[in-house]
Amino acid sequence: VQLQASGGGLVQAGGSLTLSCAASGNINSINSLGWYHQAPGKQRELVAFVTESGRTNYADSALEGRFTISRDNNKNTVALQMNRLQPEDTGVYYCNYRAPPLEIYWGQGTQVTVSS
Repeated sequence: VQLQASGGGLVQAGGSLTLSCAASGNINSINSLGWYHQAPGKQRELVAFVTESGRTNYADSALEGRFTISRDNNKNTVALQMNRLQPEDTGVYYCNYRAPPLEIYWGQGTQVTVSS
């Protein structure tokens, strides 16, 4: 499975960005697509994921009020709409694919920089 992420960039605090990720290859019909955030000098952490049935899970309930994850099963894409961005949202965002039993794939990462 290959993941191609796009949509990062530089934005001022309070602004918005939408990240997109397209999955291709041998995609399991049962899977989840998600986004992880790696802040400078920190470990990669889950932001949110969405299953093939549309069930979403946000790692932090506070993020759910600012970020929205969605997917298009017909296109095998996942998007992360990020609103009211803050400087602490700066970092590299990675698209992630998981499928049973142990498939895990990562996209190349897209940089998001939020200036104060």
